[in-house]
Amino acid sequence: MSAAVPVSVVSDGRADFDFIFGRWSVHNRKLVDGTDPDCTEWVEFGAVSQVEPVLGGLGHVDRMSAEAPPGGEPFEGFTLRQFDPEARVWRIWWASSRRPGHLDAPMEGSWRDGVGQFFCDEILNGRAVRVRFQWVSNSPTSARWEQAFSYDGGATWRTNWIMDFSRLE
Repeated sequence: MSAAVPVSVVSDGRADFDFIFGRWSVHNRKLVDGTDPDCTEWVEFGAVSQVEPVLGGLGHVDRMSAEAPPGGEPFEGFTLRQFDPEARVWRIWWASSRRPGHLDAPMEGSWRDGVGQFFCDEILNGRAVRVRFQWVSNSPTSARWEQAFSYDGGATWRTNWIMDFSRLE
C-alpha cells in the first residue's frame, strides 16, 4: 500500500499578494507635489480599500476610495496586479479618477525576504524618473506601501507617498 501524496502548493510567487485580500482602512501620507524634487510639504488623509482575487488567483483588483487630501478633492483609485508564472514577476497597473482615461505604465518586480519591490521608468513633468513601489506585509492585520522616485537612475530615492493599511474585515 502506498501513502497518499499531498498536493504540493505552488510556490512560484503567485501567492505573494494574498495577504492583501479583503477590506482595509488606509492612512495616506503624501507629498503635496510628489513630482517636485524640492517639495517638502506633506498631507495626510484616509481611504478605504477593497481587494479581490481575479483570473483564478493569478491577479487581483484593488479599489480605493480616498477622502479629500487637504487642499484637494476626493478620488477613486484602481489597481490591477497580475502575476506572470513563466517570468515569475508581478506587474502592477494604477488608474485614478484624478487622471481620467490614463493608465500608468506597469510596475514590474517580485518579493524577496518579505519585501516586494516593483519598478518602472516614466516621464513626469518632462523629466525621466525611475519609480519604485515597495510593499511590506507587517502582519495579517497590517501592511505598508511606499512610492519613491529617483531622478538619477536609481542611485538615490525620495519617498513621496506612504500608505499604512489596517484590516477592517
